[in-house]
Amino acid sequence: MNDTARFPELRHVPRPPAPSALSNALVFGWRAVLKFKHVPEQLFDLVMTPIMFTLLFTFVFGGALAGSPGTYLQVFLPGILVQTVVFNAVYSGMGLSTDLGKGLFDRFRSLPIWPLSPFAGLMVGDILRHLIAGGIILSIGLLLGYRPEAGIGGVIAAFALLVAIGFGMGWIFIVLGLLIRTPMTVMTIGFTVLFPLVFASNIMVAPETMPGWLRAFVEVNPVSLMTSAMRGLMGGGVTSRELLLALAAPIALTLVLAPVTLALYRRR
Repeated sequence: MNDTARFPELRHVPRPPAPSALSNALVFGWRAVLKFKHVPEQLFDLVMTPIMFTLLFTFVFGGALAGSPGTYLQVFLPGILVQTVVFNAVYSGMGLSTDLGKGLFDRFRSLPIWPLSPFAGLMVGDILRHLIAGGIILSIGLLLGYRPEAGIGGVIAAFALLVAIGFGMGWIFIVLGLLIRTPMTVMTIGFTVLFPLVFASNIMVAPETMPGWLRAFVEVNPVSLMTSAMRGLMGGGVTSRELLLALAAPIALTLVLAPVTLALYRRR
């Protein structure tokens, strides 16, 4: 007599389907969101840094570079959005390095889940961080007199571009997080690479004012291309070429570094 006949309340049911890659990613994304609740001090950098940069550069350099802070803000604010997202991407690698040091990813790797889902969770946390920082900067800009000429539609499109930029840039620092053992070293190397890219760009100063050799670099700098597209989206008049150039680096980084990330993760 089988178990079902002896115990009628027992019955065979099919095994539940394995969770999808999207389901895995959403679970790890929720984990990333919960970090804001349990580690609220990480919000300090997220909130204070955008405020400091926006106010400092607008009022210190605005008069000298554009004649008045208000005029400068119209050009500068889209650029500071790009700068903030690029800098925030470093925290992907720092968070990954911290989790690896605690042994969490050894546990994740033993689970029957989509291999990239822990990294997708990191990206979800990054997207939330980018949107919060971008919202803060835009709110301050509006209070100071910034007016996006393209209206709400242009702002939404600009924030979509910001998310794409942050997603693509994040892969760089995820790879660094897998290769480097300490979060502080990830941060040091990350900012060492980012500072020349960010400050040798058109975010703060027009390339026409620079020496020829520097201007040549600035005009092909991916950060400059992203900033130009952001200005076009928020100010109106963006071209398809500007959008494609702005998205080229994030798309290329994703296509190249996502497989590298998975290979490094499997080798650990």
